[in-house]
Amino acid sequence: MAADISIVAGPSSSELAAGIAKHLGARLVPVDLRVFPDGESKVRLAGSCGRKCAIVQSTYPPSDTHLLQAMMMAKKCADDGADVCAVIPYLAYARQDKAFLEGEAVTAALIAKLLSAAGARSVITVDIHSEKALKFFSNITNISSMQLLAAYAEGMKLKNVIVVSPDTGGITRAQEFARILKTDMIALKKSRDRNTGEVTVEQEIEVNISGRDAILIDDMVSSGGSIVKAAEVLRKNSVHRIYAMCAHALLIGDAASRIAAAGVQNVIATNSIPGKHALVDLSTALSEALQKIL
Repeated sequence: MAADISIVAGPSSSELAAGIAKHLGARLVPVDLRVFPDGESKVRLAGSCGRKCAIVQSTYPPSDTHLLQAMMMAKKCADDGADVCAVIPYLAYARQDKAFLEGEAVTAALIAKLLSAAGARSVITVDIHSEKALKFFSNITNISSMQLLAAYAEGMKLKNVIVVSPDTGGITRAQEFARILKTDMIALKKSRDRNTGEVTVEQEIEVNISGRDAILIDDMVSSGGSIVKAAEVLRKNSVHRIYAMCAHALLIGDAASRIAAAGVQNVIATNSIPGKHALVDLSTALSEALQKIL
């Protein structure tokens, strides 16, 4: 089957695409990218996409650019007659799954329509921020990275670890993570102002976590505000060490340094977004999902 599949290495995820191609024994199709002075992109596939292809392109910032590049590649492969699967480990705009304030667009629905219109017959993503966004896609596979992240955590030699969700919305994720590690978990109570984006976290924790190592687990770390606030609460409750683990380490601006200053030992993430925090490889999990689809 691998002989029928080509892996198109999108500009944002070339290393991950190479790992997937190696795991499947599939043909890797490099992509040449040119960005013009006005910011427009031009992509050129350096080879045939074949009968079945997977376009690997994560849509971290600049999200709009990476999304458009993904659609360009999907359109080219579809026009050449390929069955196209868009592998988008970090799927931008998944947070915009409904209109939170009057006048807002439901952008997740738009992204689903655009990918389909470009020729992507199926989509694979990792730990989508809101599972409500899945309903906008006709054929999407959402992979959990919790097993992979937990396996990494097991090798960290932590002391009496407790799993912490920065908010109640991530309880299910944290419960899964804690179950794999065979430990307990707590969820902090966070609120966010929809207009200003300001985050507040309740300071009181009902259980004794003094002296324990804590893992803050989330689907993504973006500005770092939630992690910083959560770390402050954990330090006030006398935890030993604090680590942050997530599927997607966006770490916008000075987020990494702010998180470190808050007392977090390290941010550990998958390679959905390349960088020094991308310590957990997704290539095997994505390859297995591709085998089922293609």
